[in-house]
Amino acid sequence: MNTETDEAKWQAVVQKDQAADGTFYYSVKTTGVYCRPSCATTRPALRKNVAFHDSPEEAEKAGFRACRRCAPKGPTLAEEHAAAVAKACRAIETAEEPPALDILAKTAGMSSYHFHRVFKAITGLTPKAYAVAHRARRVREELAKGGTVTEAIYESGFNSNGRFYAKSAETLGMTPTRFRKGGTGTTIRFAVAEGSLGSVLVAASDQGVCAISLGDDPDALVRELQDRFPKAELIGGDEEFERTVAQVIGFIEAPKTGLDLPLDVRGTAFQQKVWQALREIPAGSTVSYADVAQRIGAPKAVRAVAQACAANSLAVAIPCHRVVRNDGNLSGYRWGVQRKSALLEREAVG
Repeated sequence: MNTETDEAKWQAVVQKDQAADGTFYYSVKTTGVYCRPSCATTRPALRKNVAFHDSPEEAEKAGFRACRRCAPKGPTLAEEHAAAVAKACRAIETAEEPPALDILAKTAGMSSYHFHRVFKAITGLTPKAYAVAHRARRVREELAKGGTVTEAIYESGFNSNGRFYAKSAETLGMTPTRFRKGGTGTTIRFAVAEGSLGSVLVAASDQGVCAISLGDDPDALVRELQDRFPKAELIGGDEEFERTVAQVIGFIEAPKTGLDLPLDVRGTAFQQKVWQALREIPAGSTVSYADVAQRIGAPKAVRAVAQACAANSLAVAIPCHRVVRNDGNLSGYRWGVQRKSALLEREAVG
């Protein structure tokens, strides 16, 4: 809620809007007390007795004392939640075994149910999913150090090989041994074609299309692919693969035709959730980053949603170009804002 006017501030007080906490404070002439907008006072004040202040100091200078119920000089509820979740994240990251939900909740001073909801709203993940994602990241870091796969798995907090291998392909996009060797033993077919938006690189593993990149320099697109998989066997696409490339080019030129291809999507649990939400946005429609955050059940994770969009390596197949700022502006796009604008124009017409 925009609280720039007194009327908007009054509405925030009437609605006890927690989102307005910290943006202003209000005082009540008949009680001599000032509060946060969300104060759960049992008897609402009359509008004529209410004044607004930019800070606790301003309210006190005007002769009002702090409300004991909402403690306006202390941290807001949102700040308390953020601090509790940050503490829980540190506990998860430093523990040999992920702490149980009830232990994390007790430390945060919340019920298990409430803590679970608060944690997911702020991070975009449940505590369990956060622990899995963190350990998977540690596996990637340990594998890069060059030790054995078993050492990497145990150093990352997995207490058995089986538990990790059950999720390894989803987490790494390949077996741990191949990941450690930069993709050694992995065959990736690729081809570069030209379309109205410039050069288009399409690459695929045995699992499906793993990269769709747009650019002005075909050689730069190929070098980027080589950097992602430095030891994979990159081979030019055959006639069958050329048909896959043609499908991608056709979709770029005429988005309403759709793109039904198997995808090899590699990312964290949170990124996967965001990317799945993007694939559900119809052609011709746009949503905001905040809308996506709401759809995945993490309304406060807007920045993390934007980062997941930026990390997408499958242009058009995962349509991050359909996500815009709250004011409708296009903002950034990994492959250029002009291409983003062109894609949206085609979808709107198509």
